Amino acid sequence: MKTVNAFRIGWMSVLLLCNAGLTASAMDETLRLAQLDQFWSEVRSAVQDGNYKRYEGTCHPSGILVSGTKGTSYPLSKAMARWKPGFLDTQSGKIKAGVEFRFSQRFGDETTAHETGIFHYWTVDSNGTRKDDYIHFESLLLKEKRWQTLMEYQKSAATESEWEKLKH
Repeated sequence: MKTVNAFRIGWMSVLLLCNAGLTASAMDETLRLAQLDQFWSEVRSAVQDGNYKRYEGTCHPSGILVSGTKGTSYPLSKAMARWKPGFLDTQSGKIKAGVEFRFSQRFGDETTAHETGIFHYWTVDSNGTRKDDYIHFESLLLKEKRWQTLMEYQKSAATESEWEKLKH
């Protein structure tokens, strides 16, 4: 009888340890996703406010932009220089801009992330004309001191219908 009870206690201990490990792992994943959600919120806020410096801070100094539609790849710093006038126009109130993100896959660990989804970027010019772009994208992020985009791959145009399917 003692052997059976010891056997049961041993297996229960193993199960408890496994469950504790899963719980810690799930907690780590929840924390990582919360940090990444905060990162994307910071990106969204920087675009909406036209805050070029804050947006630039979300990009790794060695970051790369890949454009699937143009078949190009170049440093994010070069893309940032190209995007800067839009940030300044937004900051000055000449235009309004915004961006939202929805994800179909989110992989990673405590210092790396690969996020796949669609972003919706929109602008409204001084005449009230609105332009909406939906883009399939992948982003590779690295967390050193904070999360930063190491690679942004703007794969292809998406549709509003595809965007709606990613609603959570």
